[in-house]
Amino acid sequence: MGKLDDIVSLCKRRGFIFPGSEVYGGMAGTWDFGPLGVMLKRKIMDAWWKYFVEDREDMYGVDAAILMNPRTWVASGHVDTFNDPLVECKSCHGRFRADKLADGLNESVTTEEFLAAGAKCPTCGKSDWGEIRKFNMMFSTHVGPVADETSVAYLRPETAQGIFTNYKNVVDTIYPDLPFGLAQQGKAFRNEISPRDYILRDRECSQMEIEYFVAPGTWEEHFEKMLAASHDFLENVIKLPASAIHELEVVPEDRAHYSKRTVDIEFDYPNGREELMGLAYRTDFDLSNIARESGKNMDYRDKNTGEVFVPHVIEPSIGVERLILAVLASAYAEDEVGGSSRVVLRLPETLAPYRFCVSPLLKNKPELVSKAQEVYAALRAKYGNVTWDDSGNIGKRYRKQDEIGTPKCVVVDFDTLEDGTVTVRDRDSAEQVRIKPEQL
Repeated sequence: MGKLDDIVSLCKRRGFIFPGSEVYGGMAGTWDFGPLGVMLKRKIMDAWWKYFVEDREDMYGVDAAILMNPRTWVASGHVDTFNDPLVECKSCHGRFRADKLADGLNESVTTEEFLAAGAKCPTCGKSDWGEIRKFNMMFSTHVGPVADETSVAYLRPETAQGIFTNYKNVVDTIYPDLPFGLAQQGKAFRNEISPRDYILRDRECSQMEIEYFVAPGTWEEHFEKMLAASHDFLENVIKLPASAIHELEVVPEDRAHYSKRTVDIEFDYPNGREELMGLAYRTDFDLSNIARESGKNMDYRDKNTGEVFVPHVIEPSIGVERLILAVLASAYAEDEVGGSSRVVLRLPETLAPYRFCVSPLLKNKPELVSKAQEVYAALRAKYGNVTWDDSGNIGKRYRKQDEIGTPKCVVVDFDTLEDGTVTVRDRDSAEQVRIKPEQL
């Protein structure tokens, strides 16, 4: 696993991730995905969707609007409770999340507890703090031509509420058997006090969430099944090392306001152990609140027993950027090949931006270029994610493809013109074999 600075440098150098609005000096907590980053991000999101939605018969998708009626966030509790502890340094006037400035503190930390921890300002090094204040992390905006209190709306801080507000629509239109899940992928916005650790804590991020609706008395069994499925996805589909994945049973005072049980799945990032995803038992909190706030019935009638109840909910939620960073950190390595050092990104073949890179041994030999273009066109038609590279010498091309994680490099040389075979070099072992292009 590489250091965070090395991963950041690689991502910028090779076109995975750029600072947001960099040409204008950037904007804290925002990141742009370049050509290779977009491909990696899409592959990860597609893998999640296939595993949790397409490959299951009890899952359905929705894609809700980012802007929602503001009553949504009153009913969900976000207007009153979606707060972080904000503290200001009296010396330099820097503002920070209090619970991140010293070990052993949580989001409910009081001013007295914080001062007793002896935290120093990350900017000026002094310990001259004001009172802790609660800071609501939702971005507010105005809808319509008049900006007043009647036009206030919020950018959604989570994708979950768009699922809950569509629960009744789904039940009324397709009436799925219980238990069933509704999945959504999309943007979420959180006005973080102090974005940090690269793409780990952003103000704009992508989420992948499921609300899995169950009969009230069955939530424990479904919770354990979803927890096992989450591990299976992370370890066997995304190929994260199991040794770097850990479960944390979240204590009541640290759980979200809607949760009666939460397990955080944490990952050993280069900067330390941090939350990768969460699994929460939300009871009937959301649907009951929607029923109260909207006056609409959220009951479900069991098709077999006729029993009527408000379903309870199991929610697996994962941040796409956090998963991308875990993938990059796990794949990053430095080693030696042929007596020289290299950087290599050992991405799983299913996630690598390109599956193959095709090159002519020499770009100034028309017969090699022509044959290489034939091989490139055939592989691209077969796999799609194939790239072409004829810049520099072959050694430099190999190093470049190693850095961006391409599993195989295919080289057309003079032997190809004689026997039709190409050289195929493996990214991880650097070993080379000769085979027919159609065998790839």
